[in-house]
Amino acid sequence: MGLPVAKGSISNWNYAIYKKLEFFEIWAKNKLIHSYLNNVDETGININGKKHWLHCVGNEEVTLFHADTNRGKKGMNRMGVLPYYKGILVHDHWKSYFYYQCKHVLCNAHHLRELESAVELYNQKWAKKMQLLLIKMNVAVDKAGGAVSKKRAKAFQKSYRKIIADGEIECPINEKERAQTKPRNLLTRLRDFELETLRFLGDKSVPFTNNQGENDLRMTKVQQKISGCFRSFFGAKIFARIRSYLLTCMKNGVSPTEALKLVFEDKFPDFMK
Repeated sequence: MGLPVAKGSISNWNYAIYKKLEFFEIWAKNKLIHSYLNNVDETGININGKKHWLHCVGNEEVTLFHADTNRGKKGMNRMGVLPYYKGILVHDHWKSYFYYQCKHVLCNAHHLRELESAVELYNQKWAKKMQLLLIKMNVAVDKAGGAVSKKRAKAFQKSYRKIIADGEIECPINEKERAQTKPRNLLTRLRDFELETLRFLGDKSVPFTNNQGENDLRMTKVQQKISGCFRSFFGAKIFARIRSYLLTCMKNGVSPTEALKLVFEDKFPDFMK
């Protein structure tokens, strides 16, 4: 409209929306707790010069963000979703997620990148074979419409274990060192977390990657690059709740303009009813 807007007005509007969206946050937590599958991720944020963390739990319909001082279990508990969640959790193997008593799925996009590094930097032949196998599995799942037959899954599992066995010979544990090489650590993870790595083979709802979680956090990365930081912890909380609402609305076909208009009219979108 060409009208000047005071910073104080924007701050007041943000606070007003934050208060009005208290019910949305309760609703979102309940939906996520009862969801069959959720994607989770976290990213560092700068709050007044100090590193904090933005946690994200989401799926194809709902997303919830939570700003916290802690990246691990304490921060996740304060978010109020994972301690009560019993479904399937997709993540990138951050150890804190394994505290929760649910089924776990590891992101294979991360595995493919780490396998590529093992090939390029350490010349690991087993890593190249595993990389090609995981890609082949993903293609087979896509062609099958979301999951392969039990017979095909067992065949893939057999090939997977053969590559792990080859890797044990090519990249053995160094008994003289406490810290192992990155390829060895990756091999150990793929061996010990076979079920979590290959769960996508037999369940149509399980994705090959954690792209959903990473996509949900992408706008925050842009915000940090442009703004540099949040000025206060409360400001980060306001951003997290409003962004959660707007992204959830967009996932359900409601534009940001319409979503904000409804909030100021003390209404919520139909998908929340």
